[in-house]
Amino acid sequence: MRRFSGPAVGVLDVGSFSARLVVLEPGGTPLEPALSHQSRLRLDRELDDECRLGDRGIAAISAAVAEGMAVAARHGVHDVFPFATSSIRDAANADEVVRTVRRDTGVELQFLSGRREAELTYVGARRWYGAAAGPLLVLDIGGGTVELSAGRGSQAEFARSLPLGARSVTRDWLPTDPPVRSKKVRALREYVLAQVRGALGDVTAEIADHRVVGCSKVLRQLARLAGDRPGRGRELHLDDLRVWIPRLAAMPTAKRAKLPGISRQRARQALGGAVVAEALLTITGGTMAICPWSTRDGLLLSMLDALALDVPAGPAGAGSRPAA
Repeated sequence: MRRFSGPAVGVLDVGSFSARLVVLEPGGTPLEPALSHQSRLRLDRELDDECRLGDRGIAAISAAVAEGMAVAARHGVHDVFPFATSSIRDAANADEVVRTVRRDTGVELQFLSGRREAELTYVGARRWYGAAAGPLLVLDIGGGTVELSAGRGSQAEFARSLPLGARSVTRDWLPTDPPVRSKKVRALREYVLAQVRGALGDVTAEIADHRVVGCSKVLRQLARLAGDRPGRGRELHLDDLRVWIPRLAAMPTAKRAKLPGISRQRARQALGGAVVAEALLTITGGTMAICPWSTRDGLLLSMLDALALDVPAGPAGAGSRPAA
């Protein structure tokens, strides 16, 4: 077993479907992490009708956190930022979850605000494409929220978060099993489009020349489903996606899970994610490139930057303990 003798930074990303530990050494990139470990979770199954995580779900989180931190410790990695995504942050009993995990493991789970997630996603996308890519508009559809960020340099100049994640819109608008009535889908499309238009309304002109980039598993899966065509590369196009929305609405979940790119875990929320992606593409020009790096990668790269500058850890710093 390899043990790191020099400096290294890690992130333990606790989400709805997994808790993943990723470690980087100075000079490393998320493409080739020095260490990666994953524990499976299914927190989507543990939320009740009041959006509370049950005891079994909380116990699974504690076990996954303990396992991830133990793996890091065995390899000599002690600078690990443990953060929970919106699947825990937005639970009605999030405070109880944090207390229980702290009691069981000694680890204090951290939350990043939606705005901070948007800023870090931008960092990940900017580092992937580089300065030569020009100004970027970065879009990220998560389970609970959608992050939007834009900028011309290394850091985002604009960052916002909307409660329009694939899981959230599915829960609030598409609670019954498919097929979904066209009237319900139309109402959701109109609502999401209005929300996205409102969020970008005051900066729409400023970002008209920005390259549009999508960063999330939701968008990667939709691109695989609707945009993986010869000559198009890793892109998602509005005209392709619109063809699939009525198809997804008519399909039972089990059939969606057999489609190219759609994982079994995310099949239930595939329609909701597609509707949100449609609204984003409608407002931003109809085409987005798909970037493999997102929030976690931006966080790791920011931590490495701080390590190189010898920035002390602290809640107000930009380094190992980023501000929420």
